[in-house]
Amino acid sequence: MPPSIAITFTPSSNARAAVDGILGTAANAIYIEYLDDQARAAALTSAVAILAHDTGKELRPHEPELLTNTRLIQFMTAGVDYVPLSLLPAHIPIANNGGAYADAMAEHAVALTLAAAKRLLIEHKALTEGVFNQFTRNRTLRGATCGILGFGGIGKATARLMRGMGMRIHALNRSGVTTEPVDWIGAEDQLASLLAGADVLIVSAPLTRKTRNILGAAQLAMMKPDAILVNLARGELIDEAALYAHLQAHKAFFACIDAWWIEPVRHGEFRMNYPFLTLPNVVGSPHNSASVPGNVEAALRHALENIRLVLNGAQPMNLIGEDEKMR
Repeated sequence: MPPSIAITFTPSSNARAAVDGILGTAANAIYIEYLDDQARAAALTSAVAILAHDTGKELRPHEPELLTNTRLIQFMTAGVDYVPLSLLPAHIPIANNGGAYADAMAEHAVALTLAAAKRLLIEHKALTEGVFNQFTRNRTLRGATCGILGFGGIGKATARLMRGMGMRIHALNRSGVTTEPVDWIGAEDQLASLLAGADVLIVSAPLTRKTRNILGAAQLAMMKPDAILVNLARGELIDEAALYAHLQAHKAFFACIDAWWIEPVRHGEFRMNYPFLTLPNVVGSPHNSASVPGNVEAALRHALENIRLVLNGAQPMNLIGEDEKMR
């Protein structure tokens, strides 16, 4: 019998077909939501891998202890800071789905950056008021520096697009080395250099104990007064009060916010503590940078390919470290 993979969420018919096509005869997918209690327990006990969105909601309190044969818990999302990972068995490796949505999110980063650089929302509003600012200057990105805080799948995909527009690429990751073509690469202790040189700063780092509020008032003050800050990751990487104050004090500084501090998926509601959307130097989107056609199938393929590594006795990718277990 082939090994089994327990899937804890309810997939669409298209998603189920994609799972079957990706796995083939390598493994059996078992959708535990459709099982009675006894069959559900047996499926979890026998599963070599678990594929989940949020185990805190999809597994019952006693069920993590049933995962006696599990060699990997694989999540569908890249960010799992809102999942109570501490409730899972400590000896089982946990992987996020880093890079699964990278191409779509990179395009979104470029769109937000261009909207800010070209003053699109400002001039659209002016036109609705009958004002025709033909000779008010906007900005060109060619020759400018794109700094990328968090040089994983999303950061690398964004760098490729930005380089295609003629931008220099400065990047920061944990190791300070990369095989990607960059003009500068630094490690975590070189954040100040990244911030000082960036005309555009893309925030694509995971939320960890180390990265929470990594950009506060002091760090924002290191940036150019007309820089463009694009956050695709988590709101909590940036001090909310400090960013609002910085935007008020520096009218040429732009913030493009796709990831907010309080969001429906993670917190059950959308709320801002400061009226960012009243500021002319803010461009907002509802954390929809990955919401494109085919994204579910692409994420499934990415996640299941990581599980196949485990089935083949190889080391999986995107393993979560202790500092990333926020809950």
